Order: sequence, then structure tokens, then C-alpha cells
Amino acid sequence: MKNKKILNIVLSALFLSLCLVLPFFTGQIKEIGNMLLPMHIPVMLCGLICGWQYGLIVGAIAPIMRSLLFSMPVMYPHAINMAFELATYGFVIGFLFSKSKWNCMKSLYRSLIASMIIGRIVKGIAQVILLGLGGSKFTISMFISGAFLEAIPGIILQLVLIPAIMLVLKKTHFRHKKR
Repeated sequence: MKNKKILNIVLSALFLSLCLVLPFFTGQIKEIGNMLLPMHIPVMLCGLICGWQYGLIVGAIAPIMRSLLFSMPVMYPHAINMAFELATYGFVIGFLFSKSKWNCMKSLYRSLIASMIIGRIVKGIAQVILLGLGGSKFTISMFISGAFLEAIPGIILQLVLIPAIMLVLKKTHFRHKKR
């Protein structure tokens, strides 16, 4: 049991590191770099592999830490908003997948899609609150544009890459059927 906890802490540190580094690589693709949502994938994988507690913590810390270290994303309102969003992704995907009766692709996609929807709703709520505190308006069309339309490349990447990585981990016996 102790070794499992240590492994989860080490893997969480790896996922946090990926959250800090991946935006440098995707940022080089000017047209769609930010649309690839590079911090989302490590957080979701952390929730799936290490558990919802670790996914939640990594998701909450990553944008704040990246903002403090590299000034990107800007702390207010973006990094704070992203902290709520990513923490939700890590929590929801890890929690739902761990509670599913079978750890199959169907369960993975259900957990992934639910986390993507709930995370975006939390992002919208956080954005309304944060921008409201700053005296700015946040409309439904702004929410739909930012959370869904501009995120289409990232959503597609997540729907393809996360199940592929989990399948490879399962086939290599790194990821066990049930915790």
C-alpha cells in the first residue's frame, strides 16, 4: 500500500511537470496551439491513473504554478479559472472511472465525456464569478465560443489520445483493471 502511494505521488509530479512543459511545445503551432488544450491531458491522465484525489490536486496546482513560473496563463482571471476547470476534470474523470463496474473503453469514454462537460460548466461558472468581480461581462455566446467552439481541436485530441494511452497502459499491465 505504501509503494502504491509513493508511485501515485511520483506519477502526479510527472503529470504536473507535463502540464508545465507541454504548452511550450503546442504554443509553437501558432494557428491551433492554445486550442490543443495541452494542460488538460496530463490532468485527466493523472485522475485516471493515480485517482481522483491526485487529479484534483494536480489540476488545481498546475495553472497557478505555471502562471507563477512563466507568467502564462495570466493569473487573473485565466489561471484561477483554469485551476477550477482542471481540478474538476481530474476529479470527475478519476472518480467516475474508479466507480465504474468495468474499466473498459465504454466506461473510459463515459468518464472522459462527463468530465469534459462538467469541467466546462465549472469553467463557465468560475468565469462569470471572476469577471463579475472585475466588473466585466461574460455572455453565453462568449462561454460557448471559448469552452466549445475554440476548443474543438483539443476536444478531438483528448477523445483520441487519452483512450489510446490508457489502452497501451492496460496492455503493458501498468494500469490494472481495478484499484
